[in-house]
Amino acid sequence: MKNLEGKVAVVTGGNSGIGLATAKRFVEDGAYVFITGRRQAELDAAVKKIGKNVTGVQGDVAKMEDLDRLFATVKKEKGHIDILFANAGLGEFAVLGEITEEHFDRTFDANVKGVVFSVQKALPLLKDGASIILNSSIAGSKGIPAFSIYNATKAAVRSFARTWTSDLKGRKIRVNAISPGPITTPGFSGLGKNEQENEANRQALIAMTPMGRFGDPSEVASVAAFLASDDSSFITGTELFVDGGAGQV
Repeated sequence: MKNLEGKVAVVTGGNSGIGLATAKRFVEDGAYVFITGRRQAELDAAVKKIGKNVTGVQGDVAKMEDLDRLFATVKKEKGHIDILFANAGLGEFAVLGEITEEHFDRTFDANVKGVVFSVQKALPLLKDGASIILNSSIAGSKGIPAFSIYNATKAAVRSFARTWTSDLKGRKIRVNAISPGPITTPGFSGLGKNEQENEANRQALIAMTPMGRFGDPSEVASVAAFLASDDSSFITGTELFVDGGAGQV
């Protein structure tokens, strides 16, 4: 029997990168998965790539009406949720002194507001004993230059895992955070103003990673699958780093 056989999972931001890899892994492990994405074409492509046992629901996690539509679809089609991976988010560089209100709002809306309300609106559908996984980052515990707003949002996500573990203990719902390091995703394709700067930034990230490379989204997906399954039945409130050591040394 597969680890997630018969489970129902929701993955926000499941149209690319870590979210797509995790949704694909959940299906391979036996789950039925609902994925979200802001861009319909990318969402359709992701559904096609996953191939089976998946429903795509277009939407932005920072918009309450989009989240309501997502969970209404889940309720209608499956009636409950066993696994929620609050993965959707974004990051943009802005050095202190050049931070705009738009930059602040956009980042906090996606990474903090989106996580809070993805989880809160899922609560009525989450089964007792369910698993909630939050996508944080090593940025939440490091002072990455020109990334202060993003760093702060990911520190907030880590904090949510602790507090919500206490809030939901009566329902035996486990809440954990995954903190990836540099991972080969679309989000890392625009690290600089041009290709030369982009490559220089990539090399700098590799240099700070003891394993000497970027991680693959599938490596994060494997950890998410572990946290989603009964193999992690006594793990809650914690932060698992998938970072090649970048956040550890």
